[in-house]
Amino acid sequence: MGRRRAFDEDEVVRAAVELFGGRAYDGVSIDDLVNHLGVHRNSLYKTFGSKRGLYLVALRRHIADDVQPLAEALAAATDTATALRLVTSAGLGLLLLAAVEQATADEEVAAEVAAALAAVDQAIADALGISTALAAALTAAALGILVRGNVEGAGAAPAHRLNSPD
Repeated sequence: MGRRRAFDEDEVVRAAVELFGGRAYDGVSIDDLVNHLGVHRNSLYKTFGSKRGLYLVALRRHIADDVQPLAEALAAATDTATALRLVTSAGLGLLLLAAVEQATADEEVAAEVAAALAAVDQAIADALGISTALAAALTAAALGILVRGNVEGAGAAPAHRLNSPD
């Protein structure tokens, strides 16, 4: 009979969201995961199958815990300024990194990112009574503000600026 799992899978996934959201997929090694998450290498593989398996679970958790609530909040936005403020104050580091790093090479990641962004676009379109295309442009502008603010914020930790709602 196998040993009982000695870690909380939910806590591990949440910590993986933070780790991948701060360093991106290629910036995280298996050793980083083992050391940061406090999970034995064999347990990591047995539970998630691979680094990519954990990454996909973490990305989906980030979308469920961070992006979906953002879309729900955006549905109540009454003006463009509010929509921009909501998007630029959301912790979207993992989504942004997934979009630029992994979505170009991984169809499954691309589909997750596209669906998440489409939900944000649709929430903005519905709330503001504008076309989905215009809402997508607004989303892109807001995400650009996040990225530019991060690049121009000399001395600020990039992951903190992208992931923190501060």
